Amino acid sequence: MFARFARSQWSIAIGLSLGPAVSNGLARFAYGLVLPAMRQDLSWNYTLAGWINTANAVGYLIGALLALRYIGSVGPRRLFIGGLLLTSVALLACGLTRDFWLLSAWRIAAGIGGAPTFIAGGAMAATLFKGDVSRNALAIAVYFGGGGLGMLLSGLSIPFLIEHASVGAWPLAWLLLACLAVIATPPAVLAAQAAPWSVPNIPGAASMALPKQKMAAALIGYFLFAVAYIVYLTFLVAWMRAQGAGASLVATTWGILGAAVMASPFPWRRVLARASGGGALALACVATGVGTLLPLVVPGAAGLFISAAIFGLSFFIGPTAVTAFGRRNLPEAQWGRSVALFTTVFAIGQTLGPVAAGLIADATHSLGAGLFAAGVALISAALIAVRQRRLQPPEPTGVHSKVA
Repeated sequence: MFARFARSQWSIAIGLSLGPAVSNGLARFAYGLVLPAMRQDLSWNYTLAGWINTANAVGYLIGALLALRYIGSVGPRRLFIGGLLLTSVALLACGLTRDFWLLSAWRIAAGIGGAPTFIAGGAMAATLFKGDVSRNALAIAVYFGGGGLGMLLSGLSIPFLIEHASVGAWPLAWLLLACLAVIATPPAVLAAQAAPWSVPNIPGAASMALPKQKMAAALIGYFLFAVAYIVYLTFLVAWMRAQGAGASLVATTWGILGAAVMASPFPWRRVLARASGGGALALACVATGVGTLLPLVVPGAAGLFISAAIFGLSFFIGPTAVTAFGRRNLPEAQWGRSVALFTTVFAIGQTLGPVAAGLIADATHSLGAGLFAAGVALISAALIAVRQRRLQPPEPTGVHSKVA
């Protein structure tokens, strides 16, 4: 009975979702929780603080390019598992040094490991429930929603750890993140080994060039999305701390954010199942933009909680939408390369966001200016993404495509 459950497609999707929990929720987004303490203890300005997440994004770009090159030959299982192991080691190393350049190097290493994990897991998730459009879209969303679990766990622990142990305890936060990553790795590996991955025997499909020009609106919209969304996750807590927020408010806000990510597959399932062009990505960009701007216009805890809920329900739908777009519009042999291409574009975009927002904050002496710029960029991304049209006729509807 256990073996049957372990190999069920839903349990595989849940197990694979621990990949984004580590690569994104712990290794990338949790830095926003540690940033205020590191900045204060190490006497950084916002530009240097932003660079540490940009370094992670640089590594993510390198990892995405490697995945794009090798996913066909090495296979997604090996990329997924190897990426998880490297990410866990990098998180541990971040807690063992105070040197800026060594921290940068280990943040790059975490990105190099995180991108193949994210890409390979998404490619494997896209193969689940092949004959059912609705369940496939939900499985992909469940996979990406795993990032919320990492955010929830880090949000409920790191703010209190730093408040009770002082800002100089930030290395302990990295060690805690590493422990969480180690715990998540075994079930994620088991899910990857059980995933029904096989490369279809379609002559020439895997080597055939992706139709990048026809995908331009989705690619550009996704690029702008990447530039902007990471600003919120990098600097929201720092902005809150500057406004006088305590550990309880930070933990509650980040916890809402993570819980909303985990819940996001369900309100979006119909949109994801029916969208074949750029509509789902555009809606995700609009919602994420609104969530980014809300704390600036609605003061107090209420504005923060609503912002976290809207942002959390929306921002992982961006990757979900482009993964589903590739599945609906490209041959199966190209799904992995499509995920890798979108992730590469995404990685380029998110290298720019943190350091750009840090420069804006240092120039204006206000993190709010950086958040405002990010919100405007997200709305702009939606206006571009909505112009993306489907590349192939939509899949036939019927008993297998109805919402379950």
